[in-house]
Amino acid sequence: MAQKNNFQCSIRPYRASDRDSVISLFRFGILEHVYPAFFKAMSHPDHVGIALSFSMAGYVLGGSSYFLAFLFGGAWAALVYYCCHEIYDGYLRRKLDMEMADIQANFLDNPVNSFWLAEVEVNGQAKLAGLMAVMGMKCGPMSDMSDGWNGGAVDVASLEGSAGEMFKLIISFPLRRKGLGTQLTEKAIEFCKEQGLSRLVIETTSSHIAAISMFRKLGFIQTSSHSSTHANRWISKLARISVIRMEKFL
Repeated sequence: MAQKNNFQCSIRPYRASDRDSVISLFRFGILEHVYPAFFKAMSHPDHVGIALSFSMAGYVLGGSSYFLAFLFGGAWAALVYYCCHEIYDGYLRRKLDMEMADIQANFLDNPVNSFWLAEVEVNGQAKLAGLMAVMGMKCGPMSDMSDGWNGGAVDVASLEGSAGEMFKLIISFPLRRKGLGTQLTEKAIEFCKEQGLSRLVIETTSSHIAAISMFRKLGFIQTSSHSSTHANRWISKLARISVIRMEKFL
């Protein structure tokens, strides 16, 4: 535990020369959640029951064929995997076409936005260890805010005032569980306080178990949860992914 708490990184603003490595880490950080989401979905009693029913149907229709039993059950699992992949891949494509298309303009040129990178020294060379961005927003009762996952309107009454929204927090896989996520989140909290924002808002999905636990330890509370995403509602229903909104009042 002491090693985790003493592990230090340098946190600095994004530079144009970082783009390729940042995009690579961002892509990995989104798509890595497909498998956890898939396994979580397939462990649901409904999916277990349907997969077993499909397997039994294949077994009977194939004349006691174990191959068809496996094939039919696998077909259902493949459909669920496709739904999970479609949600995260669709989110990735949208973000690469929007906010991540011009990081300088969308984050650094706006004084209430920022984009930071965490670096650690490995064999005498600086290595990208993580990234995190915050977007400031001012909201009123009639504001039209959009949710990063479903692209639709959110409950603006809960957003009245001013807030910073954590765009994304991603830590390189080999450097996790060393306190880097906590350091970056604390950097975001400090930034929001300096900007006079009243809260820091985070949206994540139910498969991000470790991140949700970390946010709770840092004083974030869950304020809402929904299952709507940018994908077709049947894809969202089969994937069983919940979008969780957490806030920390500053």
